[in-house]
Amino acid sequence: MKDLQQLCIIGPTASGKSTLALTYAYRYQGIILSLDSLSLYREIDIASAKPTADERGMIPHFGIDVIAPDVPFDVTQFIALYHQARTASLAAGSPLIIVGGTGFYLKMLLEGISPLPSLSSDTDRRVAESMNDLSSAYHQLLSVDPDYAQTLESTDRYRIEKALQIFFGTGMPPTAYFRAYPPHPVITDPLPIYEIAVERPLLRQRIVQRTDAMLSAGLIDEVCRLERRYTRAPNAMKAIGIKEVLEYLDGHATREEMREKIITNTARLAKRQVTFNRSQFPDAKRATLEEWERELGIRN
Repeated sequence: MKDLQQLCIIGPTASGKSTLALTYAYRYQGIILSLDSLSLYREIDIASAKPTADERGMIPHFGIDVIAPDVPFDVTQFIALYHQARTASLAAGSPLIIVGGTGFYLKMLLEGISPLPSLSSDTDRRVAESMNDLSSAYHQLLSVDPDYAQTLESTDRYRIEKALQIFFGTGMPPTAYFRAYPPHPVITDPLPIYEIAVERPLLRQRIVQRTDAMLSAGLIDEVCRLERRYTRAPNAMKAIGIKEVLEYLDGHATREEMREKIITNTARLAKRQVTFNRSQFPDAKRATLEEWERELGIRN
């Protein structure tokens, strides 16, 4: 296992992915690329449960503390981060460990994305006007490309906006555009994927422990600082752990109700992650955290 050039560790939130990746990286002088959308943001440290600076130690990390919470980020930027991390790992002769819970980013690395057309200022204006009302924008997409629209959630602002950019910019429904300009995989070298399997009661226990640790570490104070500096407008401020604290600060929940909502919403996220990973990465190898520690040579 120490001869792997790159590998990926996935699993539901609180399953122990980061600890496994850090231990492997320490053992084999690896480089880590975080596959976690919230860890991208500076200042969101507790809510993201990102490894601390001390935990990261001397291990080079990519995908952590990249942008401010109010700066837009999309998958094309993540693909650029992968290329940076892969170049660094090859130059150093170190394995690249991709780890995190944002399976969509991994899917895009494996499948690629179609290049977006160049957009005129008029197209930008038309798209922006449509996106002022997300429900209306979704139904507009539904009318021009029902097959594609039905593959999206009606609240998926990012993909709806990209679809309308394609339609307004080219006059082609997204389905026809993607057929004409198919995506190409970003990762072409072997990438073994290791998924951490956790029994639901144990995962629930780990989520409870992590939630309590986040609250003890100052989650409420962190959210207060973020709100003062960035307001509630950025998408990052709608993340689990942040939105529940804001509800508590508004007086709509007690502290215990806030805690329970964080636990419940995190458990629901974990369930969605498991479902996504099973459907999108059927060839992933699955085992418990302890089994992977032995398999990867970091536990006797």
